[in-house]
Amino acid sequence: MTDTAHTVDLGGRLVRLTNLTKVMYPGAGLTKVGVVDYYRRVAPAMLRQLHDRPVTRIRYPEGVTGARFFEKNVPAGAPDWLRRQTLRTSPLGDEEAAEVEYPFIDDLAALVWAANQDALELHTPQWRVGPRGRVHNPDRLVIDLDPGAPAGLAECARVAVIVARRLAQDDLVALPVTSGSKGLQLYAALDGRRDAATVREYVHAIAEELARAHPRLVVSVMRKELRRGKVLLDWSQNHPAKTTITPYSLRGLERPTVAAPRTWDEIEPGTLRQLTADEVASRYERDGDLLAQV
Repeated sequence: MTDTAHTVDLGGRLVRLTNLTKVMYPGAGLTKVGVVDYYRRVAPAMLRQLHDRPVTRIRYPEGVTGARFFEKNVPAGAPDWLRRQTLRTSPLGDEEAAEVEYPFIDDLAALVWAANQDALELHTPQWRVGPRGRVHNPDRLVIDLDPGAPAGLAECARVAVIVARRLAQDDLVALPVTSGSKGLQLYAALDGRRDAATVREYVHAIAEELARAHPRLVVSVMRKELRRGKVLLDWSQNHPAKTTITPYSLRGLERPTVAAPRTWDEIEPGTLRQLTADEVASRYERDGDLLAQV
């Protein structure tokens, strides 16, 4: 394809694509058309994670080696058909929070539109918004495992097994996702009966419990001087104002790595690595959605 604009019909919705030969990941030679193709390939699985969740984006108009910016609001020029809703930035908590008109990416057309906006990273909260605009309680919890150097993914893998066993004591099934960056996340489905504050305090208590039980490996506080060589159990991602990288999303790093759902057989210290977009798309086409139950 050339840089000439193209308009595509996706489910009856017209999406204008521009600058498709722009190089988004110079180190890998991945262009915008490659980004669009990746999101098209994983769309059924990724849309299950995005559906009914407001989406914040990190946009890279010059590719990953250029300037970037974080965006919450629906941008000017967004298509009329794009679903949007004005919400407080902390809709289940602070009544003084600012109001934002968030976009929702609920179908392939919206996902391709976001890719054309150079929105490589898509971030979502742990709660959803119903069809009548009602904000629901969280339907999942997340624990972000963030290593402090010289700890790395191998240490995250060890901690992931420990956390999963602890969650299983409360009948919660943890599913692993390598973040595409330094660490790893664990997701567990919830029944929606507990509000965000309750979920956050539950995860906070588990983080503190495991930090006491494994003081040489686990830390539950974010102070950098305490994290060296350990893995932070970041419980704060369950705050209603916080968002987490959406599973299957690209990351805006040198390589086109992805927040990739994994099997527990892969969570082995010393062998685990981050996966690229082509690897994740191929795995999804072969194995299906490993995160379908969340």
